[in-house]
Amino acid sequence: MSDTAKAAPAKTSVNAWLAAAIDIGATAIRMDIAEISADGSIRTIESLRQGVPLGKDSFTQGSISQATLRECVKVLKGFRQVLQEYGITEPDRIRAVATSSVREAENRDTFLDRVYIATGINVRAIDEAEESRLTFMAVQNLIRTDPGLKEGGALVVDVGGGSTELLLLEQGHVTFSNSYRLGSLRMRQTLETHRAPTERVRTVLGQHIQRMVEQIVRNVPVSAVSTLVAMSGDARFAAAQLCPEGQEGLATRIEYKALVALVEKLLPLTIERLVGKYHITYQEAETVVPALLVDVHIARAFKVESILVPRASLRDGLLQEMALRGYWTPAFAEQVIYSAQALGDKYNADRKHTRHVADLCLRLFDAMKSEHQLSDRHRVLLEIASLLHEIGGFISSRSHHKHSMYLILNSDLFGLTREDMAIVALTARYHRRAAPKPTHEEYMALSRDDRIAVSKMAALLRVADALDRNHVQQVTELTFQKEADRFVIIVGNVEDLTIERLAIKEKGGLFEEMYGLPIVLQEARVSAEGGLA
Repeated sequence: MSDTAKAAPAKTSVNAWLAAAIDIGATAIRMDIAEISADGSIRTIESLRQGVPLGKDSFTQGSISQATLRECVKVLKGFRQVLQEYGITEPDRIRAVATSSVREAENRDTFLDRVYIATGINVRAIDEAEESRLTFMAVQNLIRTDPGLKEGGALVVDVGGGSTELLLLEQGHVTFSNSYRLGSLRMRQTLETHRAPTERVRTVLGQHIQRMVEQIVRNVPVSAVSTLVAMSGDARFAAAQLCPEGQEGLATRIEYKALVALVEKLLPLTIERLVGKYHITYQEAETVVPALLVDVHIARAFKVESILVPRASLRDGLLQEMALRGYWTPAFAEQVIYSAQALGDKYNADRKHTRHVADLCLRLFDAMKSEHQLSDRHRVLLEIASLLHEIGGFISSRSHHKHSMYLILNSDLFGLTREDMAIVALTARYHRRAAPKPTHEEYMALSRDDRIAVSKMAALLRVADALDRNHVQQVTELTFQKEADRFVIIVGNVEDLTIERLAIKEKGGLFEEMYGLPIVLQEARVSAEGGLA
């Protein structure tokens, strides 16, 4: 549906509830209204779409014009009226996000405030990491049911108006994710800037796309990819053209050669001709050729013979998160941790040591839960920091804690926001040497709550790292006792704790400062029956 025409509200099933997902993109504002059942299943009831020139403003002028802002407010007011007719009024049943065209605008905050004041819809400008996370959430059902995605290597590509999001899945796990500042609308505007004639479109676009593809190939081995998953609305247009009878199910498979042939047909056509021939909107006609060219170039680079086009979109990812009541689920945490381990391997971290330190950290975190009062999210971030705390050794063993911080801050980890990455990086940075100080710029750039969380987590990481000072994982059997004036760690099956005691003496100060308890290591006594006493 390309306007805000409304259907009669559908009846919901017993124990089901209605929710809405709104996506403000570079060329359109889209809204899906869905029924979410008690078991978490989702049924889309209605989809609305209205074209807006946000990307044209943001990518060329650097800000969103007042005329475009007024147009967006008008569209969202119409969407709000639809929501009211469905009885969707509670804020927690409406999730609205904006991507690169709003995120990059100089007047982003003004835009978001104006929309909220005028419509009551709280829109968040999400970063690239959140886009990647939502992309993954959107294809989760497909990953679970498609053997090729579950067992092999798949490259998920979502070509948006302003950027291209990429995920590498290996046996269902995310091992690489990145965002590239090349989108279909940006490329279309490049053509207009250079006033490229029709016969030069392929060459001009190809040069821009090829540079991005070369970056991708440097990070993703060609041999790791057996399936290409194209997520964009433009890919769904191609699937509809090539397989008009095959639109049932979670995805449509199209042949690479057929996609190339379709692009060859589209390339010579003007925007006006595309609109007239294919009955698409002007905004869709602007982006379809550049987006499909990206898919063709990537498919060629990775030598895939067919392309999987899911029916899912970013909005499905939003609805999935609403159905799960959040995204920090065990399944999501598992994906993030897998991605962190892949990053650690890239920088030759000692996986046995870092995994052991991470396990010790988690045990300490759970033992101190009533004292630190941190969330499950922080538990995952602490585990990631533990897995990555020594990657700085790839640069130099000297000051490797600082190098670890630098590498983490300048890396992409699937699913983690920039705020999350900063917490992980600083926790890793403080696993040794100086404790957090007001003179440390990166630390002081955090909010007060995040600074406190980093200090609490770094204190635990220091203790865990001290317990494996020799990198031989000998401390495995341990229990904890919180006493009035100390925190006792009782270690079993280790005859000599001299090195660990020295390490605790060196690194335990931050723990005492944050939790008010010095750490004492004790060997476990062996009972007469041979067990630990």
